[in-house]
Amino acid sequence: MNRITSPNPIELGKIAGKEGGVLIRNAIQNQGFANIILATGTSQFETLNQLLAENDIDWSKVTVFHLDEYLGLPITHPASFRKYLLERFFNHLTQLKAYFLINGEVNPTAECARLGELISKNPIDVAFVGIGENGHLAFNDPPADFETEHPYMVVDLDHACRMQQFGEGWFPSLEAVPQQAISMSIRQIMKSKAIICSVPDTRKALAIKNCLEGPVTPDHPASILQSHPNYHLFLDEGSSSLLSAH
Repeated sequence: MNRITSPNPIELGKIAGKEGGVLIRNAIQNQGFANIILATGTSQFETLNQLLAENDIDWSKVTVFHLDEYLGLPITHPASFRKYLLERFFNHLTQLKAYFLINGEVNPTAECARLGELISKNPIDVAFVGIGENGHLAFNDPPADFETEHPYMVVDLDHACRMQQFGEGWFPSLEAVPQQAISMSIRQIMKSKAIICSVPDTRKALAIKNCLEGPVTPDHPASILQSHPNYHLFLDEGSSSLLSAH
């Protein structure tokens, strides 16, 4: 694991985006294309901004998947992750080889199968992920399923996860937060050749401590990242504040 702590979320995002840019360019140079995963949420704002600022990435050779989407939420809803990526990323690029968004408004079983077939044909070079306040990775809330080989699956969102989404201002009330989502599975994320993990903010500090200094366990889903051979973790002063080696 390569761990970098920066003074604040803006610098964290810039450093993570630059490192991610290097990995994307390397993949394109080595094989002629790159397949990546993008995360969403407030923790990813600066990382995505920096990726867009990396002018020498040939995006016409990049295919993008994303991690998760709520079931039943229209793309017009402010909390839609499809809307998030379109407005914050895809609409700012003139060329992109392809992107595959999770549609939570169709039959979820069929959608998981569709996406699973697509990602099986496009092995991931770089995954950009975050860690939730409850330690989740994508929407794999604790106790997460570390065993399923399905690339995507329908998951139940726990109370802490739904509280985070409400607390970040994506929904007007806790009751408005959907109770289910389609999520990329833990094993699918771990198949990525490299993982860039950006985690700003003090409210993530306990999750970071549990997932970094504790055992690998489904009770702290992102702890599985400890076992990835090419894992880059980017923290700020807040999110790293409870670490023993802070």
